[in-house]
Amino acid sequence: MSDTPTRENKMGTMPIPQLLISMSLPMMISMLVQALYNIVDSIFVAQISESALTAVSLAFPVQSLMIAVSAGTCVGMNALLSRSLGERKQEMADKTAMNGAFLALMGALAFFLVGLLFARPYFYSQTAGNTEIAELGTQYLRSVTMCSIGIFMEMCFERIMQSTGRTMLSMFTQLTGAIFNIIFDPILIFGLFGFPALGIRGAAIATVLGQCIAGAFAIILNQKKNPDVHLSLSGFRPDGHVIKNIYVVGIPSIVMQSIVSVMTFGLNKILITYSETAVSVLGVYFKLQSFVFMPVFGLNNGFIPIVAYNYGARNKKRIMETIRVGVTIAVVIMLAGLAVFHLYTRELLLLFNASDHMLEIGIPALRIISLSFVFAGYCIILGSAFQALGNGVYSLINSVCRQLLCILPLAWLFAHLWGLQALWYSWLVAELISVTLSTILFRKIYKKKLENLIE
Repeated sequence: MSDTPTRENKMGTMPIPQLLISMSLPMMISMLVQALYNIVDSIFVAQISESALTAVSLAFPVQSLMIAVSAGTCVGMNALLSRSLGERKQEMADKTAMNGAFLALMGALAFFLVGLLFARPYFYSQTAGNTEIAELGTQYLRSVTMCSIGIFMEMCFERIMQSTGRTMLSMFTQLTGAIFNIIFDPILIFGLFGFPALGIRGAAIATVLGQCIAGAFAIILNQKKNPDVHLSLSGFRPDGHVIKNIYVVGIPSIVMQSIVSVMTFGLNKILITYSETAVSVLGVYFKLQSFVFMPVFGLNNGFIPIVAYNYGARNKKRIMETIRVGVTIAVVIMLAGLAVFHLYTRELLLLFNASDHMLEIGIPALRIISLSFVFAGYCIILGSAFQALGNGVYSLINSVCRQLLCILPLAWLFAHLWGLQALWYSWLVAELISVTLSTILFRKIYKKKLENLIE
């Protein structure tokens, strides 16, 4: 197979602001819809009971772990695939895509076993005194983990399209899955139009069905509309060298994103000593903040392949301009989120059928945590630059420092010394530390990998 492409990829020629917006905007829109259906999902679950909302909140760390494994693998695949295209190595790009799909399948199989064997013990380890929450949570978690093939396939094949600059196609697949989920959530939860009322299990089923539909659509679009990568099962064998290169970047990203699961599990253990409502507040926060953070993650999906491609092409000027434009857009998005969280705090909580007790805990919580948003936007973009440049370890170092060495210990300390409301300031302190560390690490990687590239 020839390694010579037939035409120049737009990631090496189009003006950076236009390129980044054109590649990121479809993903930002689709991720906003993803965030919307996550919020809608919890809004409907909250109508069942506060116990159901708490159950979904307690399931969040395992769902985050599942997404971390999938997304981290895709980050490694995305970076290697884009770099291979930039280096004009077509055969390596094709092998990367096929091995990425194989790893996604293995990930789905692993989480099938996790849901089957560990869902119930996981919930009873946290809610020994409340069997209602434990049983509701077990129903929900088993459904989303044992049927995770949809989310693994969806993310893998969407990232293949993103790696070649076809983010518009990726947007179509995400929108398809999200819209299906939003429509079927109330139908399956409450039993509308002759369907059985499945409660919290209905919310999980609507989610996994949407993911499976999006995954199937993404596979079809790659086959029909993505000529830059050639996908074929004929003669496929897992390639240890390619898998190793995927995980050089992917494993640090998996660990980095998995830390969210550890942090959230630890925070839930601290919060449940105050009340189950405090756990629900944290769950609501994570749902609401996704509406702010998801567009930035959508920006990342356009940002990473551009930086990786131009690093492969050894074009320092385009790399640095992409980073500058990316940071600017991320900070603006985060400022908008900060304003919404401060101006409409009560209204946001009431979307989740908040009781007076939830409002009492939640209003100061959302306002305090959101002070960290602007700093988080800067750190997210620099972390993505580390991944795109093949140094995911730097992202891992920063994430471990922020979430395990800062947020979790500080949350325990602040709550112990000054009470529940002080706990929320741990986010702000952690982000300030993360800004400093991100800047130091970027200077290191600049000197090591970018300083001597051509302008």
